[in-house]
Amino acid sequence: MQPDATEGQTAEAEEADLGGQLRSAIGRLYRRFRSERPEGSLGDAALAVLTRLHKRGPQTLTELSEHDRVSPASMSQIVNRLTSAGYAVRTRDPADGRKVLFSATAEGNELASAARAQRNAWLDRRLQALSAEDRAVIARATALLSSIADS
Repeated sequence: MQPDATEGQTAEAEEADLGGQLRSAIGRLYRRFRSERPEGSLGDAALAVLTRLHKRGPQTLTELSEHDRVSPASMSQIVNRLTSAGYAVRTRDPADGRKVLFSATAEGNELASAARAQRNAWLDRRLQALSAEDRAVIARATALLSSIADS
């Protein structure tokens, strides 16, 4: 027995919508993951910049702006918040005294580490709550998504 045209159209519609479903799920997961941070912590944008400084070391305003795809004026507000709170400092670039570098302070590094640990712990708890079979499916999906991202 051959499938009728309606069944074929339904399968095509579901497959075409897969991209939308995937974008939605990844977006929701990313927002949920970002919401896991220490109480009273910085906002998403400031915490992301602080985490970048923690991981990558000193950065110029231009480097930070380009990485986050925001205007230098917007990034300036973020780094001003970080420096005012004591999480980052401004220093002159030793290679080019005309440039200013932003670096995380010890307190900033501690906050970035705590946020990362809290986010990782949240995700690890959620993954451990799944069955071994579901974790294997996620492992396979992760490999496929990484392949798509690298293409």
